[in-house]
This record gives sequence, structure tokens and C-alpha cells, in this order.
Amino acid sequence: MLNHQDETRAAYDGVVDLYASMFADRLETQPFARNMIATFAELVRATGNVRVADVGCGPGHLTAMLHELGLDAVGLDLSPAMVDHARRAHPALRFDEARMEALPVEDGSLGGVLAHYSMIHTPPAELPALLAEQVRVLAPGGLLMASFFGTDGPEPVRFDHKVAPAYSWPAEQFAELLTGAGLVTVSRLLHDPMSERGFLDTHLIARRP
Repeated sequence: MLNHQDETRAAYDGVVDLYASMFADRLETQPFARNMIATFAELVRATGNVRVADVGCGPGHLTAMLHELGLDAVGLDLSPAMVDHARRAHPALRFDEARMEALPVEDGSLGGVLAHYSMIHTPPAELPALLAEQVRVLAPGGLLMASFFGTDGPEPVRFDHKVAPAYSWPAEQFAELLTGAGLVTVSRLLHDPMSERGFLDTHLIARRP
């Protein structure tokens, strides 16, 4: 029986070109997300450790953005087809296949981890362990930026994402999970993307003490 990681990997393997065509340039029309990522990069640079991982990197566009913002970025993704696409699109950068719950990164080595809508497919019961893995690879003072679909309700809500089942989260509850993982939330941004999805785009930045 397939677990949710296998199902998600297969789903993304099947939509690589379509997904890349829809999202590779999307931040050009999303000033809030674009500037939040730039803020994340500036905070990481200030730590003096510019090594970062873009986990769930998809077609690699944000890995390239992090590189342009002065970071030593590697892209990691569950989908081998996405990794292949990213390598072709950005041949000067490094991309590897990896699961977010088992990153091929040494303990305490990174200045930052970017998780841009890449935790949304993780069932709520499994998210604390996933966050613990991101914390494991962060150096003291390192930063995690997590972006996800937000909800005004009190609990995470499962919904039918176009690629694979996903979950929206109340920002406060997600921040509590970050605290439970040993992080300190330093910034949060919630905004209405002016769409019919009914979600708030949510971006949290947290630091490992």
C-alpha cells in the first residue's frame, strides 16, 4: 500500500511540465511572497552561514532565487522528475532527490531552510516529526521559512489540492508546532491572495536558538 509520500511523488512526477509552466514565474505576480523570501535571505546572510536548502524545490525556481540573493542554495525534492527538470532549467545549481523527513544534510550545518508550500501534503500527525528534521539540519541561529495555505478555523483542514491531497493550517497552531520543535517564530505574514480558493497565504519565519 502506498503511503502519502509515494502518492505525492507519483502525482508530481506526472505534472512536471504543467506545474513548471504555472509556477516557475509566479512570484513575479506575488509581491508579498517574493519580499518575504528576500527578507528570509537577508536574515540568513546576517547569520554568516549562507548554506540553505530549498526543501520541496519543485522546478527549482526558488532555489535559483535564493542563489541570486547571495545564498549557497541546494534544491531537494521528493519527485525525481522535478529534480530532473530543475537540473535542466538551472544547470549551475545543485538539486537532489530527498524526502523532507530524511534530509541528506549533516546536523547543524545550514543557515536556512526554505519550505515554500512543501509541507502542505503532510498529514497533521506527521508534521511535528517533519519539523524536527528541519531543525536538525539548522545551525544555531539558523532560520526556517515555512509557507502554506492558512485558514481562519481552529484546526487544520484537508482539501483536494490539484496535485495531491493537502492541508491548510491556522497560523497560530502552526506557530505552536514550530515552538514545539524548538524554534522561535520571529515573523509572520498572512494575506488574502484575492482568489476564490478561500485560503490565506501564510508565511512564517522561525529561528533556531
